[in-house]
Amino acid sequence: MSNPLPRPLIFLIGGLLLVNLLQAFATGLIYDEAYYWYYSLSPSWGYFDHPPMVAWMVGLGYSIFQNELGVRLVGCLMGAGTALLIWSLVEHPEKKTYYREFFVWVLSIVLLHAYGFLTLPDTPLLFFTALFLWLYRRFVKEPGFGIALLLGVCMAAMMYSKYHAALIIVFVLLSNLSLLKNKYAWLALVVSLLCYLPHLNWLYSNDFVSLEFHLFERPNEPYDFTKFTLVFFLNLMALFGLTFTFAYRAAFKFKADSPLEKAMKYIFLGMLIFFFVSSFQRRIQTQWLITICIPVAAIVTKSFIEQPNLRKWIWRLGLANILILAWLRIGLVYEPVFPGRYESHGNKIWVENLKTLAAGTSVVFENSYRAASMYSFYAQEPAISLDNAYYRKDQYAINGSEALVQGKKVFYAYKGREGKGPYYLDARGTKHYGVFIENFESFRDLKSGLPKGESLNADNEYPVWIYNPYNKSIPLRALRLGVAYLDGSKRLQEIRPVHTNFRSETRILPKDTLWLNVVLPAPEKSEPVFVRMVISENELPWGLNGRAQPIKP
Repeated sequence: MSNPLPRPLIFLIGGLLLVNLLQAFATGLIYDEAYYWYYSLSPSWGYFDHPPMVAWMVGLGYSIFQNELGVRLVGCLMGAGTALLIWSLVEHPEKKTYYREFFVWVLSIVLLHAYGFLTLPDTPLLFFTALFLWLYRRFVKEPGFGIALLLGVCMAAMMYSKYHAALIIVFVLLSNLSLLKNKYAWLALVVSLLCYLPHLNWLYSNDFVSLEFHLFERPNEPYDFTKFTLVFFLNLMALFGLTFTFAYRAAFKFKADSPLEKAMKYIFLGMLIFFFVSSFQRRIQTQWLITICIPVAAIVTKSFIEQPNLRKWIWRLGLANILILAWLRIGLVYEPVFPGRYESHGNKIWVENLKTLAAGTSVVFENSYRAASMYSFYAQEPAISLDNAYYRKDQYAINGSEALVQGKKVFYAYKGREGKGPYYLDARGTKHYGVFIENFESFRDLKSGLPKGESLNADNEYPVWIYNPYNKSIPLRALRLGVAYLDGSKRLQEIRPVHTNFRSETRILPKDTLWLNVVLPAPEKSEPVFVRMVISENELPWGLNGRAQPIKP
Protein backbone atom coordinates (compact mmCIF):
# COMPACT_ATOMS: atom_id res chain seq x y z
CA MET A 1 0.00 0.00 0.00
CA SER A 2 1.73 3.16 -1.17
CA ASN A 3 1.18 6.23 0.96
CA PRO A 4 3.44 9.26 0.82
CA LEU A 5 4.88 10.44 4.11
CA PRO A 6 2.91 13.29 5.69
CA ARG A 7 5.05 16.41 5.67
CA PRO A 8 4.37 17.13 9.38
CA LEU A 9 5.66 13.64 10.23
CA ILE A 10 8.84 14.31 8.25
CA PHE A 11 9.33 17.51 10.24
CA LEU A 12 8.69 15.69 13.53
CA ILE A 13 11.17 12.92 12.77
CA GLY A 14 13.64 15.46 11.42
CA GLY A 15 13.33 17.44 14.66
CA LEU A 16 13.83 14.24 16.65
CA LEU A 17 16.95 13.50 14.62
CA LEU A 18 18.33 16.93 15.48
CA VAL A 19 17.62 16.37 19.20
CA ASN A 20 19.26 12.94 19.01
CA LEU A 21 22.37 14.39 17.35
CA LEU A 22 22.65 17.00 20.11
CA GLN A 23 22.15 14.29 22.73
CA ALA A 24 24.78 12.10 21.04
CA PHE A 25 27.26 14.97 21.20
CA ALA A 26 26.56 15.96 24.81
CA THR A 27 26.32 12.49 26.41
CA GLY A 28 29.43 10.60 27.47
CA LEU A 29 29.98 7.19 25.92
CA ILE A 30 28.70 4.10 27.64
CA TYR A 31 31.18 1.26 28.00
CA ASP A 32 29.88 -0.88 25.14
CA GLU A 33 30.06 2.07 22.76
CA ALA A 34 33.69 2.64 23.73
CA TYR A 35 34.33 -1.07 23.12
CA TYR A 36 32.83 -0.87 19.63
CA TRP A 37 34.89 2.24 18.98
CA TYR A 38 37.90 0.10 19.83
CA TYR A 39 36.61 -2.45 17.32
CA SER A 40 36.52 0.24 14.65
CA LEU A 41 40.22 1.04 15.05
CA SER A 42 40.98 -2.29 13.36
CA PRO A 43 38.52 -2.76 10.46
CA SER A 44 37.71 -6.41 10.04
CA TRP A 45 35.05 -8.84 8.85
CA GLY A 46 34.39 -9.97 12.40
CA TYR A 47 35.07 -9.43 16.09
CA PHE A 48 35.03 -11.58 19.20
CA ASP A 49 31.58 -10.70 20.52
CA HIS A 50 29.67 -9.56 17.43
CA PRO A 51 29.61 -9.34 13.65
CA PRO A 52 31.24 -6.17 12.27
CA MET A 53 28.35 -3.86 11.32
CA VAL A 54 28.48 -1.79 14.50
CA ALA A 55 32.24 -1.29 14.09
CA TRP A 56 31.78 -0.18 10.46
CA MET A 57 29.15 2.34 11.56
CA VAL A 58 31.34 3.76 14.30
CA GLY A 59 34.36 3.89 12.03
CA LEU A 60 32.45 5.82 9.37
CA GLY A 61 31.06 8.36 11.83
CA TYR A 62 34.34 8.74 13.70
CA SER A 63 36.15 9.53 10.46
CA ILE A 64 33.95 12.66 10.28
CA PHE A 65 33.78 13.70 13.96
CA GLN A 66 36.46 12.51 16.40
CA ASN A 67 34.21 12.64 19.45
CA GLU A 68 31.05 11.08 20.91
CA LEU A 69 28.98 12.42 18.02
CA GLY A 70 31.22 10.62 15.55
CA VAL A 71 30.75 7.33 17.38
CA ARG A 72 26.96 7.76 17.24
CA LEU A 73 26.42 9.65 13.98
CA VAL A 74 25.42 6.73 11.76
CA GLY A 75 23.31 5.24 14.56
CA CYS A 76 21.32 8.48 14.86
CA LEU A 77 20.63 8.46 11.12
CA MET A 78 19.56 4.81 11.29
CA GLY A 79 17.25 5.59 14.20
CA ALA A 80 15.40 8.17 12.15
CA GLY A 81 15.32 5.80 9.19
CA THR A 82 13.85 3.05 11.36
CA ALA A 83 10.95 5.30 12.41
CA LEU A 84 10.19 6.18 8.79
CA LEU A 85 10.31 2.53 7.74
CA ILE A 86 7.94 1.50 10.55
CA TRP A 87 5.47 4.09 9.24
CA SER A 88 5.72 2.54 5.79
CA LEU A 89 4.92 -0.91 7.24
CA VAL A 90 1.52 0.23 8.54
CA GLU A 91 -1.06 -0.95 6.01
CA HIS A 92 -4.07 1.27 6.51
CA PRO A 93 -5.59 3.81 4.07
CA GLU A 94 -6.32 6.38 6.82
CA LYS A 95 -2.99 6.30 8.61
CA LYS A 96 -2.01 9.81 7.45
CA THR A 97 -4.70 11.18 9.75
CA TYR A 98 -2.96 9.68 12.76
CA TYR A 99 0.65 10.73 12.24
CA ARG A 100 0.73 12.51 15.63
CA GLU A 101 -0.41 9.39 17.48
CA PHE A 102 2.10 7.31 15.51
CA PHE A 103 4.95 9.65 16.41
CA VAL A 104 4.07 9.62 20.11
CA TRP A 105 3.65 5.85 20.09
CA VAL A 106 6.99 5.09 18.39
CA LEU A 107 8.85 7.67 20.47
CA SER A 108 7.46 6.10 23.64
CA ILE A 109 8.92 2.64 22.91
CA VAL A 110 11.77 2.60 25.39
CA LEU A 111 14.61 0.90 23.51
CA LEU A 112 13.62 2.34 20.13
CA HIS A 113 13.86 5.71 21.85
CA ALA A 114 17.27 4.96 23.40
CA TYR A 115 18.75 3.49 20.23
CA GLY A 116 17.85 6.69 18.44
CA PHE A 117 21.04 8.20 19.85
CA LEU A 118 23.08 5.28 21.25
CA THR A 119 25.12 3.08 18.91
CA LEU A 120 25.00 -0.61 19.76
CA PRO A 121 24.65 -3.76 17.60
CA ASP A 122 20.87 -3.60 17.97
CA THR A 123 20.82 -0.16 16.30
CA PRO A 124 21.59 -1.51 12.80
CA LEU A 125 19.62 -4.68 13.52
CA LEU A 126 16.47 -2.60 14.07
CA PHE A 127 17.05 -0.55 10.94
CA PHE A 128 17.77 -3.51 8.66
CA THR A 129 14.88 -5.52 10.14
CA ALA A 130 12.47 -2.71 9.24
CA LEU A 131 14.09 -2.40 5.80
CA PHE A 132 13.91 -6.17 5.32
CA LEU A 133 10.16 -6.19 6.03
CA TRP A 134 9.64 -3.23 3.69
CA LEU A 135 11.50 -5.06 0.91
CA TYR A 136 9.69 -8.31 1.70
CA ARG A 137 6.32 -6.68 1.09
CA ARG A 138 7.48 -5.54 -2.35
CA PHE A 139 9.01 -8.95 -3.03
CA VAL A 140 5.76 -10.78 -2.26
CA LYS A 141 3.78 -8.48 -4.55
CA GLU A 142 6.20 -8.54 -7.48
CA PRO A 143 9.00 -11.12 -7.22
CA GLY A 144 11.88 -10.41 -9.56
CA PHE A 145 15.63 -10.32 -9.95
CA GLY A 146 16.13 -6.75 -8.71
CA ILE A 147 14.06 -7.02 -5.55
CA ALA A 148 15.56 -10.46 -4.80
CA LEU A 149 19.02 -8.93 -5.03
CA LEU A 150 18.07 -6.13 -2.61
CA LEU A 151 16.40 -8.56 -0.24
CA GLY A 152 19.50 -10.77 -0.19
CA VAL A 153 21.82 -7.85 0.54
CA CYS A 154 19.49 -6.70 3.32
CA MET A 155 19.42 -10.15 4.92
CA ALA A 156 23.21 -10.17 4.91
CA ALA A 157 23.24 -6.69 6.49
CA MET A 158 20.96 -8.00 9.23
CA MET A 159 23.32 -10.89 9.88
CA TYR A 160 26.31 -8.53 9.84
CA SER A 161 24.51 -6.60 12.60
CA LYS A 162 23.74 -9.42 15.01
CA TYR A 163 23.42 -13.20 14.86
CA HIS A 164 19.86 -12.98 16.22
CA ALA A 165 18.82 -11.81 12.73
CA ALA A 166 18.71 -15.47 11.67
CA LEU A 167 15.59 -15.89 13.83
CA ILE A 168 13.79 -13.09 11.98
CA ILE A 169 14.55 -14.65 8.61
CA VAL A 170 13.37 -18.09 9.80
CA PHE A 171 10.09 -16.74 11.22
CA VAL A 172 9.31 -14.86 8.01
CA LEU A 173 9.91 -18.06 6.06
CA LEU A 174 7.63 -20.01 8.40
CA SER A 175 4.91 -17.43 7.81
CA ASN A 176 5.02 -18.08 4.07
CA LEU A 177 6.28 -21.57 3.20
CA SER A 178 5.41 -20.98 -0.46
CA LEU A 179 8.70 -19.07 -0.59
CA LEU A 180 10.40 -22.48 -0.77
CA LYS A 181 8.93 -22.86 -4.27
CA ASN A 182 9.91 -19.35 -5.38
CA LYS A 183 13.12 -19.24 -7.44
CA TYR A 184 13.64 -15.58 -6.59
CA ALA A 185 13.48 -16.37 -2.88
CA TRP A 186 16.29 -18.89 -3.40
CA LEU A 187 18.17 -16.23 -5.37
CA ALA A 188 17.84 -13.85 -2.42
CA LEU A 189 19.19 -16.55 -0.10
CA VAL A 190 22.17 -17.21 -2.39
CA VAL A 191 22.92 -13.48 -2.61
CA SER A 192 22.80 -13.13 1.18
CA LEU A 193 25.17 -16.08 1.65
CA LEU A 194 27.60 -14.69 -0.91
CA CYS A 195 27.57 -11.33 0.86
CA TYR A 196 28.09 -13.10 4.18
CA LEU A 197 30.99 -15.26 3.01
CA PRO A 198 33.69 -12.83 4.25
CA HIS A 199 32.35 -13.11 7.80
CA LEU A 200 32.03 -16.88 7.56
CA ASN A 201 35.62 -17.00 6.38
CA TRP A 202 36.64 -14.80 9.32
CA LEU A 203 34.87 -17.19 11.71
CA TYR A 204 36.65 -20.16 10.12
CA SER A 205 40.04 -18.42 10.28
CA ASN A 206 39.47 -17.63 13.97
CA ASP A 207 38.30 -21.12 14.97
CA PHE A 208 34.67 -19.94 15.18
CA VAL A 209 35.64 -18.07 18.34
CA SER A 210 32.42 -16.01 18.49
CA LEU A 211 30.08 -18.97 18.16
CA GLU A 212 32.15 -21.09 20.53
CA PHE A 213 32.01 -18.42 23.20
CA HIS A 214 28.29 -17.64 22.91
CA LEU A 215 27.20 -21.28 22.58
CA PHE A 216 29.70 -23.26 24.66
CA GLU A 217 32.25 -21.24 26.63
CA ARG A 218 30.11 -18.49 28.13
CA PRO A 219 29.65 -19.10 31.88
CA ASN A 220 26.07 -19.61 32.99
CA GLU A 221 24.43 -20.40 36.30
CA PRO A 222 21.90 -22.97 37.51
CA TYR A 223 18.27 -22.26 36.62
CA ASP A 224 16.50 -19.86 38.93
CA PHE A 225 12.93 -18.82 38.11
CA THR A 226 13.39 -15.32 39.50
CA LYS A 227 16.64 -14.65 37.67
CA PHE A 228 15.70 -16.35 34.41
CA THR A 229 12.03 -16.70 33.50
CA LEU A 230 10.67 -13.90 35.68
CA VAL A 231 13.32 -11.54 34.31
CA PHE A 232 12.21 -12.53 30.80
CA PHE A 233 8.70 -11.24 31.55
CA LEU A 234 10.06 -8.11 33.24
CA ASN A 235 12.14 -7.42 30.14
CA LEU A 236 9.02 -7.69 27.99
CA MET A 237 7.43 -5.02 30.16
CA ALA A 238 10.53 -2.83 29.99
CA LEU A 239 10.46 -2.77 26.18
CA PHE A 240 7.24 -0.72 26.11
CA GLY A 241 7.11 0.87 29.53
CA LEU A 242 3.68 2.09 30.63
CA THR A 243 2.02 1.04 27.35
CA PHE A 244 3.01 -2.63 27.65
CA THR A 245 -0.43 -4.06 28.54
CA PHE A 246 -2.18 -2.30 25.65
CA ALA A 247 0.67 -3.03 23.22
CA TYR A 248 0.77 -6.78 23.90
CA ARG A 249 -3.00 -7.14 24.00
CA ALA A 250 -3.29 -5.46 20.59
CA ALA A 251 -0.45 -7.56 19.16
CA PHE A 252 -1.91 -10.86 20.37
CA LYS A 253 -5.42 -9.99 19.08
CA PHE A 254 -4.18 -8.69 15.73
CA LYS A 255 -5.58 -10.46 12.64
CA ALA A 256 -3.20 -10.33 9.70
CA ASP A 257 -4.66 -9.25 6.35
CA SER A 258 -1.56 -9.59 4.17
CA PRO A 259 1.68 -11.61 3.90
CA LEU A 260 3.59 -8.72 5.48
CA GLU A 261 1.28 -8.56 8.49
CA LYS A 262 1.40 -12.34 8.83
CA ALA A 263 5.21 -12.18 8.78
CA MET A 264 5.20 -9.51 11.48
CA LYS A 265 2.83 -11.56 13.64
CA TYR A 266 5.10 -14.60 13.23
CA ILE A 267 8.17 -12.58 14.21
CA PHE A 268 6.38 -11.30 17.30
CA LEU A 269 5.13 -14.71 18.42
CA GLY A 270 8.24 -16.58 17.31
CA MET A 271 10.62 -14.36 19.24
CA LEU A 272 8.45 -14.58 22.36
CA ILE A 273 8.30 -18.38 22.22
CA PHE A 274 11.99 -18.80 21.40
CA PHE A 275 13.26 -16.63 24.23
CA PHE A 276 10.65 -17.90 26.68
CA VAL A 277 11.98 -21.43 26.13
CA SER A 278 15.54 -20.09 26.28
CA SER A 279 14.77 -18.49 29.66
CA PHE A 280 14.82 -21.98 31.19
CA GLN A 281 18.49 -22.26 30.20
CA ARG A 282 19.96 -18.79 30.71
CA ARG A 283 19.17 -15.21 31.68
CA ILE A 284 17.55 -13.28 28.82
CA GLN A 285 18.82 -9.75 28.24
CA THR A 286 16.33 -7.03 27.29
CA GLN A 287 18.03 -6.16 24.01
CA TRP A 288 17.73 -9.75 22.78
CA LEU A 289 13.98 -9.13 22.51
CA ILE A 290 14.22 -5.75 20.84
CA THR A 291 13.38 -6.86 17.30
CA ILE A 292 9.75 -7.48 18.33
CA CYS A 293 9.47 -3.69 18.62
CA ILE A 294 9.39 -3.35 14.83
CA PRO A 295 6.35 -5.57 14.15
CA VAL A 296 4.59 -4.51 17.35
CA ALA A 297 5.03 -0.83 16.49
CA ALA A 298 3.38 -1.34 13.09
CA ILE A 299 0.70 -3.72 14.38
CA VAL A 300 -0.34 -1.45 17.25
CA THR A 301 -0.47 1.57 14.94
CA LYS A 302 -2.94 -0.14 12.62
CA SER A 303 -4.91 -1.38 15.63
CA PHE A 304 -5.30 2.04 17.28
CA ILE A 305 -6.37 3.60 13.98
CA GLU A 306 -9.36 1.27 14.10
CA GLN A 307 -9.88 1.29 17.89
CA PRO A 308 -10.48 4.73 19.49
CA ASN A 309 -10.13 3.42 23.05
CA LEU A 310 -6.74 1.85 22.32
CA ARG A 311 -5.68 5.06 20.60
CA LYS A 312 -6.65 7.10 23.66
CA TRP A 313 -4.59 4.99 26.06
CA ILE A 314 -1.57 4.68 23.77
CA TRP A 315 -1.60 8.50 23.46
CA ARG A 316 -1.88 9.11 27.20
CA LEU A 317 0.56 6.47 28.39
CA GLY A 318 2.88 7.14 25.46
CA LEU A 319 3.18 10.79 26.49
CA ALA A 320 3.88 9.69 30.06
CA ASN A 321 6.63 7.38 28.78
CA ILE A 322 8.13 10.23 26.77
CA LEU A 323 8.15 12.56 29.77
CA ILE A 324 9.99 9.97 31.85
CA LEU A 325 12.44 9.28 29.03
CA ALA A 326 13.01 13.01 28.51
CA TRP A 327 13.86 13.40 32.21
CA LEU A 328 16.32 10.51 31.99
CA ARG A 329 17.87 11.97 28.85
CA ILE A 330 18.47 15.27 30.62
CA GLY A 331 20.06 13.28 33.43
CA LEU A 332 22.46 11.64 30.99
CA VAL A 333 23.87 15.08 30.24
CA TYR A 334 23.37 16.72 33.65
CA GLU A 335 24.09 14.03 36.24
CA PRO A 336 22.47 15.68 39.32
CA VAL A 337 18.95 15.10 37.93
CA PHE A 338 19.58 11.44 37.07
CA PRO A 339 18.21 8.88 39.57
CA GLY A 340 21.53 7.31 40.49
CA ARG A 341 24.76 6.98 38.56
CA TYR A 342 24.79 5.71 34.99
CA GLU A 343 27.81 4.28 33.19
CA SER A 344 28.11 7.35 30.96
CA HIS A 345 28.81 9.53 34.03
CA GLY A 346 32.23 10.34 35.44
CA ASN A 347 34.39 8.52 32.90
CA LYS A 348 36.34 11.59 31.85
CA ILE A 349 37.30 12.18 35.51
CA TRP A 350 38.75 8.76 36.27
CA VAL A 351 40.43 8.59 32.87
CA GLU A 352 42.15 11.92 33.48
CA ASN A 353 43.21 10.85 36.97
CA LEU A 354 44.65 7.58 35.68
CA LYS A 355 46.35 9.31 32.76
CA THR A 356 48.04 11.67 35.21
CA LEU A 357 49.17 8.75 37.39
CA ALA A 358 50.45 6.74 34.43
CA ALA A 359 52.35 9.79 33.09
CA GLY A 360 52.86 8.34 29.64
CA THR A 361 53.24 4.74 30.83
CA SER A 362 51.15 2.14 28.99
CA VAL A 363 48.14 0.90 30.99
CA VAL A 364 47.15 -2.76 31.29
CA PHE A 365 43.69 -3.34 32.78
CA GLU A 366 42.98 -6.58 34.56
CA ASN A 367 39.84 -8.27 33.19
CA SER A 368 38.20 -5.12 31.84
CA TYR A 369 37.71 -4.59 28.12
CA ARG A 370 35.24 -1.92 29.20
CA ALA A 371 37.76 0.16 31.14
CA ALA A 372 40.52 -0.38 28.57
CA SER A 373 38.43 0.88 25.67
CA MET A 374 36.98 3.80 27.67
CA TYR A 375 40.46 4.85 28.76
CA SER A 376 41.76 4.67 25.17
CA PHE A 377 38.88 6.80 23.89
CA TYR A 378 39.15 9.66 26.37
CA ALA A 379 42.91 9.52 27.03
CA GLN A 380 43.66 8.97 23.35
CA GLU A 381 46.40 6.61 24.42
CA PRO A 382 46.60 2.85 23.82
CA ALA A 383 45.61 0.48 26.61
CA ILE A 384 44.81 -3.21 26.74
CA SER A 385 42.81 -5.62 28.84
CA LEU A 386 44.61 -8.72 30.04
CA ASP A 387 42.03 -11.42 30.71
CA ASN A 388 42.57 -14.22 33.19
CA ALA A 389 40.83 -17.35 34.43
CA TYR A 390 38.55 -15.36 36.73
CA TYR A 391 36.93 -13.57 33.79
CA ARG A 392 36.27 -14.32 30.12
CA LYS A 393 37.88 -13.67 26.76
CA ASP A 394 37.09 -10.64 24.60
CA GLN A 395 38.44 -8.79 21.56
CA TYR A 396 41.70 -8.02 23.33
CA ALA A 397 42.33 -11.77 23.66
CA ILE A 398 42.34 -12.47 19.92
CA ASN A 399 43.85 -9.41 18.24
CA GLY A 400 47.41 -9.60 19.54
CA SER A 401 47.01 -6.44 21.62
CA GLU A 402 49.43 -7.69 24.28
CA ALA A 403 52.26 -7.09 21.79
CA LEU A 404 51.79 -3.35 22.36
CA VAL A 405 53.17 -3.57 25.91
CA GLN A 406 55.81 -6.30 25.72
CA GLY A 407 59.11 -5.21 27.21
CA LYS A 408 57.70 -1.86 28.33
CA LYS A 409 57.06 -0.31 31.70
CA VAL A 410 53.31 -0.55 32.38
CA PHE A 411 50.78 0.38 35.02
CA TYR A 412 48.86 -2.81 35.77
CA ALA A 413 45.40 -1.73 36.99
CA TYR A 414 43.75 -4.23 39.33
CA LYS A 415 40.07 -5.05 39.02
CA GLY A 416 38.29 -5.05 42.36
CA ARG A 417 41.45 -5.79 44.32
CA GLU A 418 42.85 -3.83 47.22
CA GLY A 419 46.46 -2.75 47.20
CA LYS A 420 49.08 -0.75 49.03
CA GLY A 421 50.74 0.83 46.04
CA PRO A 422 49.75 3.57 43.60
CA TYR A 423 46.10 4.29 42.96
CA TYR A 424 43.81 6.64 41.05
CA LEU A 425 40.42 8.05 42.02
CA ASP A 426 37.16 7.68 40.15
CA ALA A 427 34.45 10.37 40.06
CA ARG A 428 33.15 9.24 43.47
CA GLY A 429 36.57 9.41 45.08
CA THR A 430 36.94 5.62 45.30
CA LYS A 431 40.52 4.39 45.14
CA HIS A 432 41.49 1.96 42.37
CA TYR A 433 44.85 0.30 42.91
CA GLY A 434 47.49 -1.02 40.61
CA VAL A 435 51.21 -1.56 40.30
CA PHE A 436 53.96 -0.35 37.99
CA ILE A 437 55.80 -3.23 36.31
CA GLU A 438 59.14 -2.80 34.57
CA ASN A 439 59.83 -4.78 31.40
CA PHE A 440 56.32 -6.28 31.24
CA GLU A 441 56.07 -9.71 29.59
CA SER A 442 52.97 -11.86 29.08
CA PHE A 443 52.13 -14.99 27.07
CA ARG A 444 48.33 -15.00 27.16
CA ASP A 445 48.11 -16.76 23.77
CA LEU A 446 49.72 -19.95 25.03
CA LYS A 447 47.34 -22.89 24.57
CA SER A 448 47.08 -25.96 26.74
CA GLY A 449 44.81 -28.96 27.13
CA LEU A 450 44.21 -32.49 28.34
CA PRO A 451 43.31 -35.61 26.31
CA LYS A 452 39.81 -35.51 24.83
CA GLY A 453 37.21 -38.21 25.12
CA GLU A 454 38.37 -39.91 28.32
CA SER A 455 37.37 -39.61 31.95
CA LEU A 456 39.64 -37.48 34.11
CA ASN A 457 40.27 -38.51 37.69
CA ALA A 458 42.16 -36.67 40.41
CA ASP A 459 45.57 -38.05 41.42
CA ASN A 460 45.92 -39.84 38.06
CA GLU A 461 48.63 -38.99 35.55
CA TYR A 462 47.69 -37.61 32.13
CA PRO A 463 49.58 -36.19 29.15
CA VAL A 464 49.18 -32.41 28.87
CA TRP A 465 50.17 -30.33 25.85
CA ILE A 466 51.29 -26.70 25.71
CA TYR A 467 51.37 -24.95 22.32
CA ASN A 468 53.48 -21.85 21.70
CA PRO A 469 51.89 -19.70 18.93
CA TYR A 470 54.52 -16.96 19.22
CA ASN A 471 57.45 -16.33 16.91
CA LYS A 472 59.89 -16.65 19.79
CA SER A 473 60.81 -19.41 22.20
CA ILE A 474 59.43 -19.25 25.75
CA PRO A 475 61.45 -20.32 28.81
CA LEU A 476 59.53 -22.76 30.96
CA ARG A 477 61.01 -21.26 34.11
CA ALA A 478 58.66 -18.29 33.51
CA LEU A 479 55.57 -20.54 33.55
CA ARG A 480 53.39 -22.22 36.15
CA LEU A 481 50.82 -24.80 35.10
CA GLY A 482 47.46 -25.19 36.83
CA VAL A 483 44.08 -26.83 36.46
CA ALA A 484 40.87 -24.86 36.88
CA TYR A 485 37.88 -26.79 38.16
CA LEU A 486 34.47 -25.58 36.93
CA ASP A 487 30.91 -26.42 37.94
CA GLY A 488 28.18 -27.60 35.57
CA SER A 489 27.52 -24.02 34.45
CA LYS A 490 31.25 -23.57 33.66
CA ARG A 491 31.72 -21.18 36.55
CA LEU A 492 35.14 -21.23 38.14
CA GLN A 493 35.23 -23.03 41.50
CA GLU A 494 38.96 -23.18 42.21
CA ILE A 495 42.39 -23.40 40.61
CA ARG A 496 44.97 -25.94 41.76
CA PRO A 497 48.64 -25.66 40.76
CA VAL A 498 50.04 -28.66 38.90
CA HIS A 499 53.45 -29.98 39.89
CA THR A 500 55.87 -29.98 36.96
CA ASN A 501 59.50 -30.92 36.57
CA PHE A 502 60.51 -28.11 34.23
CA ARG A 503 64.25 -27.90 33.79
CA SER A 504 65.42 -24.31 34.05
CA GLU A 505 66.98 -24.37 30.59
CA THR A 506 63.97 -25.90 28.81
CA ARG A 507 62.17 -23.70 26.29
CA ILE A 508 59.10 -24.13 24.08
CA LEU A 509 60.18 -23.40 20.54
CA PRO A 510 58.13 -21.08 18.27
CA LYS A 511 55.03 -22.73 16.79
CA ASP A 512 55.88 -25.90 18.69
CA THR A 513 53.99 -28.14 21.11
CA LEU A 514 55.43 -29.47 24.35
CA TRP A 515 54.02 -32.66 25.85
CA LEU A 516 54.46 -33.60 29.50
CA ASN A 517 52.88 -35.96 31.99
CA VAL A 518 51.25 -34.42 35.05
CA VAL A 519 49.21 -35.64 37.98
CA LEU A 520 45.87 -33.87 38.35
CA PRO A 521 45.57 -32.48 41.89
CA ALA A 522 42.38 -33.32 43.76
CA PRO A 523 39.80 -30.51 44.01
CA GLU A 524 39.29 -29.14 47.50
CA LYS A 525 35.75 -27.82 46.97
CA SER A 526 32.53 -29.35 45.60
CA GLU A 527 32.57 -31.94 42.85
CA PRO A 528 33.59 -30.24 39.55
CA VAL A 529 32.06 -31.03 36.16
CA PHE A 530 34.56 -29.36 33.80
CA VAL A 531 38.29 -28.69 33.88
CA ARG A 532 40.39 -26.11 32.06
CA MET A 533 44.18 -26.00 31.84
CA VAL A 534 45.56 -22.60 32.88
CA ILE A 535 49.01 -21.04 32.81
CA SER A 536 50.53 -18.25 34.85
CA GLU A 537 53.50 -16.45 33.31
CA ASN A 538 55.88 -14.26 35.27
CA GLU A 539 53.64 -14.44 38.36
CA LEU A 540 50.66 -12.92 36.53
CA PRO A 541 47.17 -14.28 37.40
CA TRP A 542 46.20 -17.59 35.82
CA GLY A 543 45.24 -17.23 32.15
CA LEU A 544 42.50 -18.68 29.96
CA ASN A 545 44.72 -21.10 28.08
CA GLY A 546 42.53 -24.14 27.57
CA ARG A 547 38.96 -24.96 26.68
CA ALA A 548 36.51 -26.23 29.26
CA GLN A 549 36.64 -30.02 29.03
CA PRO A 550 34.12 -32.38 30.68
CA ILE A 551 35.55 -34.56 33.43
CA LYS A 552 33.18 -37.38 32.48
CA PRO A 553 32.66 -37.29 28.65
